[in-house]
Amino acid sequence: MRSLTPLILFAASACFALGIVLPLIHVDRLYFFSDEPSLIGMVAALWSGGDWLLASVVALFSVVFPAMKLGLLHNAAYAHAGNAAAIPSWFRALSNWSMLDVVLVALVIFAAKTSGLATAFTKPGLWFFAASVVLTATASALIKRAPQTRQQAVH
Repeated sequence: MRSLTPLILFAASACFALGIVLPLIHVDRLYFFSDEPSLIGMVAALWSGGDWLLASVVALFSVVFPAMKLGLLHNAAYAHAGNAAAIPSWFRALSNWSMLDVVLVALVIFAAKTSGLATAFTKPGLWFFAASVVLTATASALIKRAPQTRQQAVH
């Protein structure tokens, strides 16, 4: 199972990159206006609209922390056996927020559909982002389990 970790990490990284640049949702408003924002596009629109705090929070939890977690997982996965890099416990706690974006987009879609003023549909970016979250969690579990398996084999 350990041999799958690099493949899972590569897939998680690719899905993350696609998830932040591809459109997350398609929104039609009043039959004339439509929009297909990506995660990066949403952050940029919030920033340019003057919502710097919200843009910063979304960017931090949606782009920066997941990218850092992927980097730490790559480091931990490819570290030499005697030099295994650990993922800090404070950073593991942040992974609980990984699905926050997916949930928020789902709520926006639900609100748009129930308001009657707009229709919204998921786009590939949302699915790639969700896949990245699941693959990252899987890789994290495999990496956490690997040292325990090595210790059991030694004893």
